[in-house]
Amino acid sequence: MSFPKILAVGGAHIDRRGQVTGAYVAGASNPGVMAEDVGGGAFNALRNAVRRGASGAIMSVRGGDAAGETVSRAILDAGIADLSAIFLDRTTPSYTALLDRDGDVIAALADMALYEIAFAKQLRRANFRAAVTEADALLCDANLSADALARLARLASGKPLFAIAISPAKVVRLSGILETLSCLFMNFREAACLAGLPGDARVDDVVPRLRGMGLSSAIVSHGGAPTAAFDRSALFSIKPPRPRKIVDVTGAGDALAGATMVALLRGLSLGEALRDGMAAAMLAVESPASAPEFSAGDFTAALALVPKTEALHQGGKIGETNDA
Repeated sequence: MSFPKILAVGGAHIDRRGQVTGAYVAGASNPGVMAEDVGGGAFNALRNAVRRGASGAIMSVRGGDAAGETVSRAILDAGIADLSAIFLDRTTPSYTALLDRDGDVIAALADMALYEIAFAKQLRRANFRAAVTEADALLCDANLSADALARLARLASGKPLFAIAISPAKVVRLSGILETLSCLFMNFREAACLAGLPGDARVDDVVPRLRGMGLSSAIVSHGGAPTAAFDRSALFSIKPPRPRKIVDVTGAGDALAGATMVALLRGLSLGEALRDGMAAAMLAVESPASAPEFSAGDFTAALALVPKTEALHQGGKIGETNDA
């Protein structure tokens, strides 16, 4: 499908990122700068999907505060239909991260109590069920509770359903719907946690465990190290292109998910689609925004820097290849 219609369910909230300007000193006041915009796994990925030619709608939940109005404007500005519920007496969820001078996360705080209690009920709304019928594919993130994810999987009714892990603590919520997922996007810590293995687990331990749990396809990123991916028949890796500059790593995994998803819906193989995702992730790392704006020319230039996939040898660790 050339212009897939994607319905996203999950995070759309305030993202705050403070970055220290010198060497980080724990337990002390560190000089730096603070930036704020709208992010969230589902929203970031959907914005990247729309920039790759998809049309989108999102169902999230937010409060009736100024932050909620900011989220509403961002969804409108992105050209995405907003099916979200507003709770006037609640605080809009937020994510606050502290980054080192190289853009890597030192610590983060997720204030997302509303997500925990509100999603399952919203999935029963008639306009949401109608949106599911109209969509070509669905995207969710693990900000939803396990019960809400199970309900969403039933509503998807055989349509492609993609998921973003969000964090090691939340990825386990997806355990009950792994068999229904078209592809799960996660980092290596989330993959190992989902598999019930330590963070230094090997690919040939993690992948069979995840496949045995019913997961047929996944992409496992590892920062600047090679990303691993598998489907029913193959296991391979790809080295991320070297960013021309590193501004902020926030949202890179979401960008990878959004662009890869669109490419898969257009009929590309997992390996070909992943190259699209890697290009979008590189553009995200080079941008201060949670979901970077880019032209077709920008994307083509980034894609030209993405290497081909390589078969992943047995005995390698997640994020590593055994190069002879």
